[in-house]
Amino acid sequence: MADRFRITLGQLNPTVGDLAGNAALARRAWEEGRAAGADLVALPEMFITGYNAQDLVMKRAFQLDVMTHIEALALACAEGPALAIGAPWVEGTKLYNAYLILKGGQIASQVLKHHLPNETVFDEVRIFDAGPLGGPYSVGNSRVGSPICEDAWHEDVAETLAETGAEFLLVPNGSPYYRGKFETRLNHMVARVVETELPLIYLNMVGGQDDQVFDGASFGLNPGGALAVQLPCFEEVVTHVDLERGPDGWRIVEAEKAAHPDAWEQDYRVMVKSLRDYCRKTGFGKVLLGLSGGVDSALVATIAVDALGAENVRCVMLPSEYTSAESLEDAEAVARALGCRYDYVPIAEGRAAITRTLAPLFEGLDADLTEENLQSRLRGLLLMALSNKFGEMLLTTGNKSEVAVGYATIYGDMAGGYNPIKDLYKTRVFETCRWRNANHRDWMMGTAGEVIVPRVIDKPPSAELRADQKDSDSLPDYPELDLILEILVDRDGSIEDCVAAGVAREVAKKVEHLIYISEYKRFQSAPGARLTKGAFWLDRRYPIVNRWRDPS
Repeated sequence: MADRFRITLGQLNPTVGDLAGNAALARRAWEEGRAAGADLVALPEMFITGYNAQDLVMKRAFQLDVMTHIEALALACAEGPALAIGAPWVEGTKLYNAYLILKGGQIASQVLKHHLPNETVFDEVRIFDAGPLGGPYSVGNSRVGSPICEDAWHEDVAETLAETGAEFLLVPNGSPYYRGKFETRLNHMVARVVETELPLIYLNMVGGQDDQVFDGASFGLNPGGALAVQLPCFEEVVTHVDLERGPDGWRIVEAEKAAHPDAWEQDYRVMVKSLRDYCRKTGFGKVLLGLSGGVDSALVATIAVDALGAENVRCVMLPSEYTSAESLEDAEAVARALGCRYDYVPIAEGRAAITRTLAPLFEGLDADLTEENLQSRLRGLLLMALSNKFGEMLLTTGNKSEVAVGYATIYGDMAGGYNPIKDLYKTRVFETCRWRNANHRDWMMGTAGEVIVPRVIDKPPSAELRADQKDSDSLPDYPELDLILEILVDRDGSIEDCVAAGVAREVAKKVEHLIYISEYKRFQSAPGARLTKGAFWLDRRYPIVNRWRDPS
């Protein structure tokens, strides 16, 4: 019996719905594995369809198309190593999240996911049927157990596989990023290794899909939990992992252990990767945004340049009479430092025309928030006109603090197709700008150095919709606001939790009220990069109409 087993891991970036493209990626990985003498080429969970495909996989025509592509892939990869690939799979009247083992031109084995996640961004209980607890499959000289993603977070699937003869575990995943996710995964997988005393290879996909980014960071553990292999975060990799059989069974041969970046760099790369893939996968090559001279739009512009290149980013300053000279200077300085196009489009004439049009209806009424929002909505109108004319996707620039409390104008500055900083609180916006000024990486398409002038970061935030306006006129200072929001949104805490953290009860209740009454705005807001488990969209689903408030 041979004492060596080679697995080729495809930590790759599929596109949801691109069955032919994903099959081609699989075929190229398989060819690399064949050339390297692999016994098995492995791809992540639901690779053929891309993940998270949501209700698309319930469509019968889509299911049949998946089967056609899987059968064709099996035939194309008949002569060489086995190919393991994730796919939605129909058996009778049931639909499963499956892991299919293709050998000799056919589906030789199939694994059906048993534990279906039903939290945060996952809704698999309503889509898939739960598969039974099963045993390992044979490839070459070994018996492999493959708990699919969530199955490896529970004891029973891995224990059953070990008891029925699995010699090592290969875990295919579609596991999206949130801050601290790698440590959470690692802890769960170490537990499985300790319980089963089997080596474990954790294979994750990479790439952006809607609001989610799959961060890769695949790894291998030997019995006892020792790290044997660690692949890079966020990068597409096809690599070969060897196992050797000794007196105590299979062990992973130690290989590359890529260093992982810190939390600030991971967050920033997620925002860049999410925008880059969102544009690539939806067909947009260029973007534009309103550059106000403030910190949020400066950060979004920087992310856009790092994602797409300066030549593909248009920044537009749309000043009114309330726009300060500092803002004009700062916006131009940021655009110049980034090297992207900068257009100057004053809105005074358009605003005057709209004001005259509305004057007969508003006669005798005092000016209020309505007139302020006219400016924001006029900017949205002009930016969308540029988007339509030049085929550039409009980016929105509202941070999570503003999105949470509705400090944004619907159909105004909320207009657009994507928001890279949607899950980044204002206090983290400031620090992220400082981080980017001090750091540059080869995956950034923008230039190194101070691309966001310090004055943009340091000056008091203002929407500049009226004279001498400051955000603090309407909201608590951002450190206090973000503390409250982290408690109420990210931790799903209570008013009492806010009070215990030192927040005045009336301030906490005001913020809670703003969160609830702004739900309708968030329902219509652009998607954006998910950085936490408390992101707005699939992580947090609240009714738009809601009269409840914390009674404490």
